[in-house]
Amino acid sequence: MQIQNILVVCVGNICRSPMAEYFLKNTRPDLHIESAGLSAMVGHQADDKAIACMDNKNIDMRAHIAKQINAELIKKSDLILVMSHNQQKHIEQTWPFAKGKVFMLGHWQNINVPDPYKHDQAFFIETCDNIQRYVIDWQSHL
Repeated sequence: MQIQNILVVCVGNICRSPMAEYFLKNTRPDLHIESAGLSAMVGHQADDKAIACMDNKNIDMRAHIAKQINAELIKKSDLILVMSHNQQKHIEQTWPFAKGKVFMLGHWQNINVPDPYKHDQAFFIETCDNIQRYVIDWQSHL
């Protein structure tokens, strides 16, 4: 199947999923990529620490506005990337039609991406670097 639409999901949609979304957009401008949260901080911009991390990678994600995941977003997505096994299970249980297209961002290493929210800048930098690595791992599969 040809992947055209990718949805990246985390909890609040202000830290991990926007970083992954913007890394993907940066490497694959030909695809439609967006992000959402399971308990999104709807209407909020990305976390300042996440923005600073991405600035260091020369990627500006100040335009990001958090939104809530819903059935419509899932239906139109060819691939849904989540941050943990638990998020994958939650989406597949809530929206059974999503099964088969939900994978962890760290799928190729079988690694969860811990939430940096409310942690220090060093933890954000580590998380951002890991997300960038996992996005690169996905490139050959897109």
